[in-house]
Amino acid sequence: MLTSRCLFLLATITSFLSLSCSSRARPPVPSPLIFPVTKDEASRQYYTTIALGTPPSPVKAVLDLSGSYSWFNCGAARYDPSSSSSHRSILCSSTGCRATCGGSCFNDTCGVFVYHLLTEVVIGAGLSEDALVVHHTDGIKYRSRSNKFTRGISGAGNGVVALSIAPTSLATKLSADLDLPQKLALCLPSSSSSSSSGHGDFYIGGGPYFRPPFKQDLLESLLVTQLLVDPVSRPPSHGSASPSDQSISLGQFRGIIVGYRRERRGGTKISTLIPYTVLHSAIYKALVVEFWKQAAEKKIKRAEPISLFGACFDARSIRSGVLGPDVPAIVLVLRSDVQWRIEGANSMVRVSEEVMCLGFVEGGWKPMTAIVIGAHQMEDNLVEFDVASKTFRFSNSLLLRNTSCSHS
Repeated sequence: MLTSRCLFLLATITSFLSLSCSSRARPPVPSPLIFPVTKDEASRQYYTTIALGTPPSPVKAVLDLSGSYSWFNCGAARYDPSSSSSHRSILCSSTGCRATCGGSCFNDTCGVFVYHLLTEVVIGAGLSEDALVVHHTDGIKYRSRSNKFTRGISGAGNGVVALSIAPTSLATKLSADLDLPQKLALCLPSSSSSSSSGHGDFYIGGGPYFRPPFKQDLLESLLVTQLLVDPVSRPPSHGSASPSDQSISLGQFRGIIVGYRRERRGGTKISTLIPYTVLHSAIYKALVVEFWKQAAEKKIKRAEPISLFGACFDARSIRSGVLGPDVPAIVLVLRSDVQWRIEGANSMVRVSEEVMCLGFVEGGWKPMTAIVIGAHQMEDNLVEFDVASKTFRFSNSLLLRNTSCSHS
């Protein structure tokens, strides 16, 4: 399905440092950038607010680890390209258009087609570029380059910020434009936008990563495994280019352990757009059977399945602990036997006062990827994608360190 909308797609992102802070010298050594991440409880999506254009206007956009382009619905966003003095359309005849989109056109500008994973809609629009306000950071401390960055907008996110390894994504372009390492880190908050606990963060360019009151740089203790590019194709992201998936993959996982028993293997990737981890039916069924068995040993009572969750429990029979609901731990065993341990706070979802469900979803018998790790399983875990060294680093639950991804 092709939908024509008023969209703005970020191609070459221009650092706004010289415009928003002209009286200050540029830092002699490039320092990492930080952006706030807020959780929308209703949609189970995670979004950031960026300041775009000259003068800068706030735009709220959902994070997408597989997106090649960032785009915004101009009718819903406060940002208006026609009011920005730094906005520029990319012409069909330009070198950048020929290199990026094969010279295809849309309303006299370089044309792109973006496939949105959640809606399964292909969106067509002309490609443009504009200035962006960025913030440098020492750990989680903001050093603002513009006092207008913090202005928010109400309602759901009205666009997407692309954070894939594609050369046109926000993460890749900012790394290149500001001479930063091609590293992306996420710390998704478990607290929602309505909570007083605040927001999480995503980083471009690496650490350090400090999460008070824990005093050490988390980078020093992260577990490491291999990072791959997902080889599976899907609908095209632009013009005449061949279809490809720019999402982040961890390749073949070695197994899943529930408590102490290891189950079968399969391919693994990560998505911020999918709320809960989706499993191949064979993996899901084996996981649920073993989880039921070990939950019963903990005197946890089963309840009727609710909505998309196939394994639910009486919340009154589940104790609470430092790591959330006291349920059997689920461990994803990655390459080199590196273990991603998923405790109750990340494995369980409260659907009512009386019922909690296992936050894993059955994905059918022929999925493109055996396991897609969802955002709920990443909450309060620091994860870093290092494209240059092809490594994936993660912390396991920060609750173990008496901290989290949420802060004011």
